Amino acid sequence: MDKTARHPLAAARIARGMTEKDLAAGVRAAASRRGLRSGTDEARVRKWQRGVRPNEESQIYIAEALVLPADIVRADDWPNWLPLTADGVVPLGPHSSVPALREALRTAMDRRTFLTISGAALSGLAANWALGTTGALTQAHDGKPVDEDFVTLLENITQQLSGLGVEQRQHTATLLDASLTTVTNLIEHGRYRPAMGLRLHTLAASLSQTLAWDTFDLGRHTLASQYWIAGLHNAHALGDHDLGAGLLSDLAYQAAWRHDHTTAADILTHALARARNPAARCLLQLRLARTLAARNEGRAALRSLKAAEQHLSDAGADRPTWCAWVSEADLAVDSGQALLDLGDTGRAHRLITEGERLLPSTRDKTRGVFLAYRAASHLDLKEPELAASTATRSLLLARSTGAPRCVSLVEELLPRFQPYQQAQGVAELLQLAV
Repeated sequence: MDKTARHPLAAARIARGMTEKDLAAGVRAAASRRGLRSGTDEARVRKWQRGVRPNEESQIYIAEALVLPADIVRADDWPNWLPLTADGVVPLGPHSSVPALREALRTAMDRRTFLTISGAALSGLAANWALGTTGALTQAHDGKPVDEDFVTLLENITQQLSGLGVEQRQHTATLLDASLTTVTNLIEHGRYRPAMGLRLHTLAASLSQTLAWDTFDLGRHTLASQYWIAGLHNAHALGDHDLGAGLLSDLAYQAAWRHDHTTAADILTHALARARNPAARCLLQLRLARTLAARNEGRAALRSLKAAEQHLSDAGADRPTWCAWVSEADLAVDSGQALLDLGDTGRAHRLITEGERLLPSTRDKTRGVFLAYRAASHLDLKEPELAASTATRSLLLARSTGAPRCVSLVEELLPRFQPYQQAQGVAELLQLAV
């Protein structure tokens, strides 16, 4: 591949539909607005794209020409501060895994809060994944050989960090991010055979998914999306359709959480096109049922619930790691939540209560979410005392596990408690939530 075409400046320029001539003109215009002159022409832009570093002043002009905020510029980190896309989504391609990883890692530096990722861009990515061909594993580079023992160490560290309880996970983001940076560098600059490439891309996908959930729990939605997108690119390179479907499912879950059920339904429909493992299909159908119910598409939601139940019955021990936890508890609670949205309150309450009872103690963060759902069902049944007791348990559990996302579920219920301030436990809950 031509070195110029791979350079981040070229990617950023092309993503904005600019030619080298356009960019040069934009740089000159930025200088002129300051009463200065710049000799930038197409030849100089090409030099920058071949690795020549522009000075700090020119980098500021480049950012302005690309319609980027000035505070994104870090002159000592050229060209890594440049975003690679206009819409936040690196398109799938035969060599897109590293650019997607770089975009996620750059977003993590808190310089890209100005970027938002639209539902249309995510739906388009899902459609391309469902219809496109499998990506290509990187096989070798001219760099140093990748040491197998070192990769084994990274795999073990990642497994240990990802396996920690949620109370500890809030402290591990820096370590996980550093591991992902290391793996990305190995993929991009190391020399290795296809078998090692398989391990590296698998590790990159796993780290990306773990970091996505951690940042999602903290409400950093743009960064979470970028991590999930990076994971999808690496699953695409691996040709692992079930893993890719799982990463799309997570993006859909995020969209539904943000009440963008149209995007969620689109993504899940595309994910189901290639997912094959019964446990994976069960989770996809459950999430689709939830978002269809939120859109009041009752018949379609019930069909998805029925499909999810059958898939769970067919699922054996051979499951992808990302959905190994799917159980009768999840089926019950998600079915109950869908029925709650459809107005079948009594049945929904019974299912949510039963699902929470079935959940193992190792999934306390999920238990906090389930308890919030149960509190909502108590409110629908006009049982404020039980609702307050359940919501209080949910709030305390969510705080102890360090999951602001779960806390917000309870906070969204608080206005519904206002008419019941004299009921037992309601005043205490409202005071606790302050």
